[in-house]
Formats: sequence, structure tokens, C-alpha cells
Amino acid sequence: MTIKAENTLLSNRWDAARADGMSESDRLVYRSNLLGSDKRVTNYGGGNTSAKITETDPLTGQSCEVLWVKGSGGDLGSIERAGFSTLYMDKLEALKGLYRGAEHEDEMVSYLPHCTFNLNPRAASIDTPLHAYVPRRHVDHVHPDAIIAIAASAGSEAITQEIFGGEIGWLPWKRPGYELGLWLEDFCLRNPEAKGVILESHGLFTWADTALDCYALTIETINRAITWFDARTAGKPAFGGAIHTALAPEARAAVASELMPAIRGMVSGAQHMVGHFDDQPAVLDFVNAADMPALAALGTSCPDHFLRTKICPLVVDFDPAAPDVAALLDGLDASVATYRENYAAYYERCKRDTSPAMRDPNAVVYLVPGVGMITFAKDKATARISGEFYVNAINVMRGASAVSEYRGLPEQEAFDIEYWLLEEAKLQRMPKPKPLAGRVALVTGAAGGIGSATAERFLREGACVVLADIAQDALEETRAALAARHSADVVRAVTLDVTDEAAVDAAFATAAREFGGVDLLVSNAGIASSAPIEDTSLELWNRNMSILSTGYFLVSRAAFKLMKVQSIGGAVVFVASKNGLAASPNASAYCTAKASEIHLARCLALEGAPEGIRVNVVNPDAVLRGSRIWSGEWLDQRASTYKTDKDGLEEMYRQRSLLKRSVLPEDIAEATYFLVSEASAKSTGNIINVDAGNVQSFTR
Repeated sequence: MTIKAENTLLSNRWDAARADGMSESDRLVYRSNLLGSDKRVTNYGGGNTSAKITETDPLTGQSCEVLWVKGSGGDLGSIERAGFSTLYMDKLEALKGLYRGAEHEDEMVSYLPHCTFNLNPRAASIDTPLHAYVPRRHVDHVHPDAIIAIAASAGSEAITQEIFGGEIGWLPWKRPGYELGLWLEDFCLRNPEAKGVILESHGLFTWADTALDCYALTIETINRAITWFDARTAGKPAFGGAIHTALAPEARAAVASELMPAIRGMVSGAQHMVGHFDDQPAVLDFVNAADMPALAALGTSCPDHFLRTKICPLVVDFDPAAPDVAALLDGLDASVATYRENYAAYYERCKRDTSPAMRDPNAVVYLVPGVGMITFAKDKATARISGEFYVNAINVMRGASAVSEYRGLPEQEAFDIEYWLLEEAKLQRMPKPKPLAGRVALVTGAAGGIGSATAERFLREGACVVLADIAQDALEETRAALAARHSADVVRAVTLDVTDEAAVDAAFATAAREFGGVDLLVSNAGIASSAPIEDTSLELWNRNMSILSTGYFLVSRAAFKLMKVQSIGGAVVFVASKNGLAASPNASAYCTAKASEIHLARCLALEGAPEGIRVNVVNPDAVLRGSRIWSGEWLDQRASTYKTDKDGLEEMYRQRSLLKRSVLPEDIAEATYFLVSEASAKSTGNIINVDAGNVQSFTR
């Protein structure tokens, strides 16, 4: 494993024809989106940009200078105009008269709302003074891997001077805030020819008097750093050289699928966590290297990295040359417990009188030699982004350790950022989690009307969903539609024949690898058939039993195995049928198989209760709209049985019901959601009929 010199330079993607017709604020948005679109420049939510723009004061009608700066919590890659705070520059200058010194700098944040221009509701971030006091019209602050590799190196000031001369300066570590804003102003006044500055252990500031010049300078500065590193690291072994060989991709995936549910169960005490697996080349280079344990223990350097990855990762004790997953799982609990103890000791060493209470002591990042990296967080997007930030940290460690000595943040500085009262206040302002936040659902028959409506309902309530169906084209169409509405992070699809034992096990392994496990199973795959008993072939009988009975057994067995590994409970819902309780003419195979489902659910409710796994049943009737079952032979057969036509069948079913109402897929989804939610936490072994009323299917 060596560091290769490659053509990794950033491209200047500024489109003059597009930008020239924009307003100054729109050019700021454009510039920000360009910078945020490349993770080598800055990752999700990281960095900030600004412009000082002449505006008309709505109170006086006079011209005034206004700072437009990325607001708190924004993301450069996706930010729009509404994501920027706007503040009067003269009021920001006036704040200097209120400043009482570094020990009181946090109180300055409370003054920022008083500087708001035009009643803008976007909250200003802690980085606002860093942009306000740089005496240039445009400022970029980003966290490129190549720059942080300089900033996190021993001797970073000398390296900065070697690469950039006096064009880009250097400032020692200082936590972001008002004092650092004054430091930047002082640097600019003392170094009027400087075009930017590298902040030790942090990142890059660049500035210019036009949006284009500022953007071009940022790209050029990063490229100079990349070129310098490429020239000095080509052919050198990375991280001390490899001591492990990565497993084959299929084997890596298999280990992750076994490991992630076990970790998830251990770290989901306070709230359910969602996992993410990454085995890209950069990750494998790191986890297989001789210096990985020592470098990992140093932690990340850039505050944006650290806040999302914690003080340090947990290095899993695994030998890919003798891959004993059972032994790994046996020792995992002790490793996780040790990490918690070490984190609690770190908290006790570093806490201050005003520190918030200790937060979740579990690791975010798990490094597995030969396999890859696993991250866990409160939702999928956060888990994925935490992994992306750790990849940034890996790239930083690669560069810094190759040309110098990598340095993480000092422990107390790291703690003071993690438990910063301003960060705590931001956490307290976060919206309340949705009811199914952190839950992972697997829905069979997901491309049909009931399945897709159920997935939609779960996603709306914050769950991650694995869609499973045998109809590949319809499944992909459903996945794409749900991902467009709820984000690609939270939706996965697996083509699944529920009668195929190996395919069922593979589907749950996919769920484990993609999200960390499964909490909710909706067994909904189905067919329907209609024939008098004398016309019911053995093949038809077996097909009903295979899909509607054996298929439900196979997916339930796989779910139980996974849920027991997690040991955090779960909920299973069978979508059966009114026909499982009430006999229908010319449907003996279907009715018998549905009755089998219901009794299987009763048996599983008994077995699942000691493990906190609830099993319940929803019985629909005559759900015609959006159903693939009702679009084929079954529709013709039932219409024939009741001596009506296709158009009259839904009306016949409506009039047959006690309530005289049609039953829709969304109605079944609502009942299913109730049975997996906390609202039914004390219910198991139950049946909910959603059939608009049918006396023959009353359960009592």
C-alpha cells in the first residue's frame, strides 16, 4: 500500500455566462453550491461563505452595507438564499464595544440577533464574526482534506510558508468564536497582501473583492496543497504500510451483516441507532495499516470532523487472516463496554462546572481490519455523514503522517468543543424525533398498493424502509418514488421471492448491512386465487400455501433471528385477510393459507413476548385500488363468483360491508402503523379487521 501521485486537482467550474446575470446575493449562493458540491473542499454542513453587499435599508431607504453569511446549520452544497443570515455591518462593528474579553466571548452570540437586517429569521452562526471582520467583500471558509493535512501536521506553520510563501498566512489553534474573528481582522491588517490564512487544526480562509476571484482563489489554494502533497508522498507507504489484507467484497459484506446488528443492540439503549457501512479503498487502506490503531487513538483534528465522529473510533479486534466472526461477536460486548468506560473517564477528566451532562458514551465510528468502517447515529443520514467525515479525517492523517507527524486536537480542546454550551443549545433546539425515528422496517409485497402505502406511512414517521418484492420493475419504480419524497438515504429495495429461503436470509442481511438491523417486519407478500374445490389443482393449492404460509414463516424466522441478535425488541405485522376468519366460496386454497398466517402469528406472539417482539395481524377485505392482485385473474374470478362485472365489484363489496365504505391501501397502512407504534406497545397476538365491517369475520 503506497501513496500514489494522481491527477486529483479540483476543477474551476465557474460558469461566467450563468453567473454574470446574477445579483450579488445569487452569486454568493452559486459560489457556495460549487464549493459544497465536492467533499474534497468541504463536507456536508461544513464551512461557510459570505459577501458584504450594499442593500437598501427598509427603515431609512438609505444604502447600507449588509453581511450575507451562511446561517447556523446550513449546508453549502444545497444552500439557497433563505439559508443565509443577513446582518448590518455597522452594528457588527459596534459589537466590538461590548466585547469583554476571551473569557466572555460566548455571550457575543446573544447580540447577533440585534444586528439582523430586514427581519431575516435565519439564525446567525458562531462563525459570523470570522467573516464580518475580514476587510474584504467576499470570504470563503472551507475544510479541504489537503489543507487540514497541513493544519494538523507538526510544524504546520513552516509547511504553510514552504507551500504558499506570504500569500497564505497561518494562525495557531483557536476555537471558532468572537475572539478568532478579531484575530483574523488583526492578521489582515498586519498582512494586507495576504490572500488567506490556514487555521491550525481547523481549515482555510480565503478572501477577495469579487465572488469569482474568491472562488477561484479557494480552488487554486487547495490545488497548490494537493500538488505539494502529491510530489512528496508518491511511492511512500501510507500509514506505516499494510499489515492486513482486505477480505473479498462478498466476505466483507457478510461480516458487516453479522457485526452491525450486534453493535446496534449494544448502542441503542437511549434511542434506536441506524448504521452505515463503508469499505471504499481509502477506508480499507487505513483499517489494514500498521499505524491505524495509533493514529485512530489520536482522534480527528478539524472541529467539523470531531463533532460528528467523537473523540476517537472503536477499533474492533478482528484478524482477517483468520476470520472468526463468532469469536469477534463473543468479545464485542467487552470492547463496547471498555469504550464506554474510557469515554466516561474522558468526560470526568475534562468536564467543567458549567458542562452539560455526559451524552451517549458509545462510539460513532467502528474500524474493522480487513472489512471496513461502520458508523452508527440517530438516523441514516447522520450515520452516513459521520462516515464521510471520518474518511476526510483518514485523508488528513494520510497526508500529515506522510510529510510530518499527525496531530489531533488536544483532549481538553476536543472536550470543550464537544460540550460547548452553544453546541448544547443548538442540540436542545433540534425538533423532537418522529415516532419511528431510528427504526428500520422491512416490508414484503412492497411494490403493491398496501405495501407501498405502508412504506410511505412508515417513512413519514421517520423510519428507514427496506422494500422487498418479486416484481423487479414495479419495485424499482416504487423505490424511486419513495426516495424522491423522503430521500435516498432512508429507502432500499431488494428483489425477493419469499418462498426462497436463501433469498429471504439475503434480504435481511442486506437490511443489516444497509441500516444495522430490522425492528419492524410487515409480511405482506401475496397472491390470490379463486376456483371451486374440484377445479383446485394441487399446484394451485401448493402455490397458495408456499407464498402465503411458508413465505410468511420464512420471513418471520429471519426477522426473529435478527431481532434476537439486536435484543432491543421489535414488531411484526402480518397482512392477512378477512378470508382467514370468514370462509368464502370458490377460494378454499386462499382462505386456508390466510388462516394459516393468522395462527402462525398467534404462535409467534407467544415466542416473541419474552424478547419484546410483538406480533399482530391486520385483516383487510376488498382492497381493490392500487392492488396488483386485483388487476389480474383474481378480479375476473371474483367478479364471476359474485355474478357482476369488474366495474361493479368494488361497489358490491362496499354495499356488502356494514359501514358501506370502500377500504383503501392507506387504511391498511394506518392500522399497520398503529400496530408497530408505541400507541400499541402493550398489544400482541391481536387482530385488527379493516374491512368496513363484516359480521362473519368478527373475532369474538
